[in-house]
Amino acid sequence: MIGMTQKQNTNLNMTPLEKRSIAGLSGIFALRMLGLFMILPVFSLAADQYSGATPMLIGLAIGAYGLTQALLQIPFGMLSDRIGRKPVITIGLLLFAAGSIVAASADSIYIVIAGRLLQGSGAIAAAIMALTADLTRDEHRTKAMASIGISIGLSFSVALAAGAALENWIGLSGIFWATALLSLVGIAVLHLWVPSPTRCVNHRDVEPVPQQFLNVFRNADIMRMVFSIMILHMLLTASFFALPIALFEQAGLAKSQHGLIYLPVLIAAFISMVPFILIAEKRRKMKPVFIGAVIVLGLAQIGWSVLSSSLVGLLICLWLFFTAFNILEASLPSLMSKLSPLNNKGTAMGIYSSAQFIGAFIGGISGGLIYSQFGVSGVFIFGSILTLVWLLFILPMKPPKHLSSRIIHIEKVSKNNADSLVQQLNNITGVAETIVVVEEQVAYIKFSPDDIDTEALDAFCQQAQKP
Repeated sequence: MIGMTQKQNTNLNMTPLEKRSIAGLSGIFALRMLGLFMILPVFSLAADQYSGATPMLIGLAIGAYGLTQALLQIPFGMLSDRIGRKPVITIGLLLFAAGSIVAASADSIYIVIAGRLLQGSGAIAAAIMALTADLTRDEHRTKAMASIGISIGLSFSVALAAGAALENWIGLSGIFWATALLSLVGIAVLHLWVPSPTRCVNHRDVEPVPQQFLNVFRNADIMRMVFSIMILHMLLTASFFALPIALFEQAGLAKSQHGLIYLPVLIAAFISMVPFILIAEKRRKMKPVFIGAVIVLGLAQIGWSVLSSSLVGLLICLWLFFTAFNILEASLPSLMSKLSPLNNKGTAMGIYSSAQFIGAFIGGISGGLIYSQFGVSGVFIFGSILTLVWLLFILPMKPPKHLSSRIIHIEKVSKNNADSLVQQLNNITGVAETIVVVEEQVAYIKFSPDDIDTEALDAFCQQAQKP
């Protein structure tokens, strides 16, 4: 009995190798996102140094990376199944570094756009997620993915503050050179710190299956979430085309001071976000919190359009914007997980990720085009209209059931006994959905944390993991 307890405790704790893998891969993801986002708070102000720069082309340069990211995200993930995770991630980081060098060397806005497209072509998110799944045991995969999600959020906040400060110190060219250096650091971390997996397998919860795309597109609940992440990142890139201009030209904030105001506002927004996430998850109020956050985004856009000459007004609306943005950025993946059938989860997340980058691309172009015709206020009015359309689209959404996911490793699974294992799991009180994947030797289950028969589930797990 003591031996069994010790084994269970070992399974509950991550091994040093797993912790090392997660830390390294989270760092690579963070370094890459840091490089992508550092130009957001400064580019629309500083891009007039490039020949041929127009508002539309500046907006295109801001969002261009999203186009190639969206197009290549799923193909890169599938390529990593064929030639290995590390080679694909290395190629992606080299492409990102090459794009950064092109942009750093540019004296024309067209060359910057080419550099940003090349940056985006290093679409390694899916490959990193797959490598994370390869290097962590099934029972720790959710924690591993959450760690990567946290690293992305932190890198975004650091990028906004650091980008504004760095532009004042080393200019746009220097930011792009720094981004290239970060990519090379990422390659070093990948090969010197992150372990190599003993085998690469498809993971249904993180990797797309091409045959399932149509099923995902037909699922109205999933497509509401896909539409939501696209609109959210449209608002982000469009807003950060116009906001630096409003702060500088209309509110009179010197460019050198922008970095000083972003960091405290982002910290305040992060603190403000936490209670709402707890209410959404713990008190089962996911839909009201979600809709409330969309409404707050719209109010922030209206506030920016009306108060564009007031520094205090702009900063209050920035706090509102990022509080709502952080809530949605954290809630949407959780909603996707709850709403996606287990069989389609990896495919749904692949489409979701691509939609996020498409949104960034469209938002950049839209911001530039609208600014050239209607000025700063026009961009923010466009953003408020966009949130209204979004709100109307998501109002029919049914409140998601509060379900958690678990992955169970099974030692002896075959096509002959897979159906029997599914039946056994489905018979456990509280289990809502089950699939057994023979190739991965695992069972994926969704269950209600409030209703689950923990003893029965633990007993099944112990039996299934016996050699």
